[in-house]
Amino acid sequence: MVASAFTSSAVTRVAKVARVASSCATCVLPLARIATVVIGGVVAVGAVPMVLSAMGFTATGIASSSIAAKMMSAAAIANGGGVAPGSLVATLQSLGATGLSGLTKFILGSTGSAIAAGIARFY
Repeated sequence: MVASAFTSSAVTRVAKVARVASSCATCVLPLARIATVVIGGVVAVGAVPMVLSAMGFTATGIASSSIAAKMMSAAAIANGGGVAPGSLVATLQSLGATGLSGLTKFILGSTGSAIAAGIARFY
């Protein structure tokens, strides 16, 4: 008898919570806003390799007559003839050659989703 009374009480509480949640229009995000946030994350992760390639940071090296070549030239002149390890040019070339790591994809996706969520608040 005690177990059935406890179960009945728990079911009643869950039913009350479900009714409150279903009547709260502001508690549930619209599907369009969720889609916007997800798309923002996907675009951020997908755009970085394309932008790096368009700039000239490719898997085979820096493309001649590209923005990357100009950046590399400026970095080499500023550094006395070579590109310093860990510099912006070296890091971008590494990303262009090897692609993005899982952690980098996660950070980019989270950032893109956060930006998209911020923009979606105004619509």
